[in-house]
Amino acid sequence: MLLASKYQPLPQEDPGAADTKAKRRPLLLIFIACFALVVVALAVMLPVYLTVIKPHSSSMAQQPAPAAGPTTAGGGGESPTTPISAEAITGGDGSTVKAGDGSTFTYRNQFGGIWYADSNDPYNNNAYPNSWTPPLNQSWNFGTNRIYGVNLGGWFVLEPFITPVLYQKYPGATDEWSLSTLMAADTANGGLNQLEDHYKTFITEQDIAEIAGAGLNWVRLPIPFWAVDKWGNEPFLAKTSWKYIVQALQWCRKYGIRVKFDLHTIPGSQNGYNHSGKGGQVNFLMGVMGMANAQRAMNYIRIITEFISQPEWKDVVPVFGIMNEALISEIGVTELRSFYVEVYDMIRGITGVGEGKGPFISIHDGFEGADPSPWAGFMSGSDRMALDMHPYFAFGGGPALAPIDTGVGPNAGGTWPQTACNVLASYTNRRQAIRTGFGVTFAGEWSNGINDCGLFLRSVGGTPTYGGNCSDWQDSTNWTAGTKAGIQAFAEASMDSLRDWFFWTWKVANSTAGIVESPLWSYQLGLQQGWMPTDPRTAIGKCGPSSGPVFDGTYDSWMTGGAGAGTIAAAQTAQYPYPPANLQSTPVGPLPVYTSTGSIATLPAPTFTDTKGKPISSGDDGWFNPNDSQSGPTPIPGCNYPDPWNALAVPVPTGCTGGVDAALPAAITPPPSRR
Repeated sequence: MLLASKYQPLPQEDPGAADTKAKRRPLLLIFIACFALVVVALAVMLPVYLTVIKPHSSSMAQQPAPAAGPTTAGGGGESPTTPISAEAITGGDGSTVKAGDGSTFTYRNQFGGIWYADSNDPYNNNAYPNSWTPPLNQSWNFGTNRIYGVNLGGWFVLEPFITPVLYQKYPGATDEWSLSTLMAADTANGGLNQLEDHYKTFITEQDIAEIAGAGLNWVRLPIPFWAVDKWGNEPFLAKTSWKYIVQALQWCRKYGIRVKFDLHTIPGSQNGYNHSGKGGQVNFLMGVMGMANAQRAMNYIRIITEFISQPEWKDVVPVFGIMNEALISEIGVTELRSFYVEVYDMIRGITGVGEGKGPFISIHDGFEGADPSPWAGFMSGSDRMALDMHPYFAFGGGPALAPIDTGVGPNAGGTWPQTACNVLASYTNRRQAIRTGFGVTFAGEWSNGINDCGLFLRSVGGTPTYGGNCSDWQDSTNWTAGTKAGIQAFAEASMDSLRDWFFWTWKVANSTAGIVESPLWSYQLGLQQGWMPTDPRTAIGKCGPSSGPVFDGTYDSWMTGGAGAGTIAAAQTAQYPYPPANLQSTPVGPLPVYTSTGSIATLPAPTFTDTKGKPISSGDDGWFNPNDSQSGPTPIPGCNYPDPWNALAVPVPTGCTGGVDAALPAAITPPPSRR
């Protein structure tokens, strides 16, 4: 408007003042010209400062950055183009976010967090979700920073209770194996591609923005091995979810959310649960195909490690959970620990040793409930190991009839909050033993499930042990204010006792009834309907002073990649040779394995273009360590392998061990030389 004003008609002047004004006109023209230059300079520089410079100069920037004004491309002999408006690349509470799909929404974050997305710098790690969490381009301190996390369950690894409509549509489906089989046969409704529609829509960018706005700072992302590939008759939708997994990482980068990758599925199944790919048998390190399945598992872990260890991703994915809930009670302590030691050597062979070199390696505690933890002292001197624990009330087997609706106020929740403090205190004591004898620990899963009510929570066709009427807990629209206050008190007590945690899960989808029928398991629904704290920090101190050991925030230096990291006493690893001598007392020697002569699979990196439409080049080729060049596992020609998912009680085939009767020698892939 200021520039346009000079084209307006001048007002009529007094002729008698002509001489005086004629003398002043040169000075006036100079003043107007200077003023116009100042206006133009401000019009150009102020948006640039607010949009780009200011966010870099203040890590606490909260206000939305205004968009730059119109600019005209030109110079260098180019023809003028249509003026365009530069988009904001960062903002805080109240700012307008342009999502990757082109839609817009208002960012709501009352905790000082900022988003950051620059098309010219797609790997920028300036964002942070709140004022108490360091941005992605700064180190996370596991001793002093607190994990307030949530799982993105049911997205890439389907579970019946999280996405019930898919299972209700296909009666007989109980796990992703059976669901995929039935879905693939339903070509009239899109066949297996229906799963890709689920990947596209179940979690959106706005979900990640809401997670940041809820005061959370981490997500735990379950992923399947078939994001890489599948073998034989496995019915899964292979090589499809990876691009959406990478998209999720970019969304988390945009909002400053750190990611714990979690490999939830293992060939042959590591626990027989429906979320391992196929319910029923455990064929990982068990049965005739136990070693062969372990070879495949190790190769998937290798491929994922190579990707997330690249500079472009290592700050977004600081922790890699290499296997979810391996059933150590069936597999065996020696067998599983031997695998973990071998995987550790492989991963650190890829990444090197020391802080910042690849991710923390997270293993699950196997539901070993002894106090102190039997994991204390395992692999002492290793580099950045972490233990993941899943303390659940819901699956304890009791009737769980203690009332939780005791009104609002200080006594909300009845005995449940104190029960959470007391029971989870045992986990706190175990974790203190782990912190002093093993390393970093956190609760990778927990929920508000004070009972086991919920559609398909006990699997499709499962029977809950709750002693009351489960319908009371499957429709939250009927809950009283006292019930909601009691659940929130229980949630806050759990948060306080656990300290570092990931709630399971962020979202539970509606059933065919049009409601969430497992509401105790949805963090998002709890925020929307008023039984989850809007600020997780309010939970601090809910359990009162600790009656046990108190963590002072200090880990031994080797536990976090400092001095001494990677120096494991030989006596420790000697207990766990790999391959182990036996699998559940069966000698490993005759069992079938694969030969390491297959092609190397790599995970594709995303492609980006800058604001001018030009491709952005980076070193992101999916493979961090060029020294890691060993071929992948592949079947030995001529070997008649049994079904790797159903091989607990079958004859051992011949010609499958790399002996003189094999067409190709079998081999366990050795760790690469360190980069």
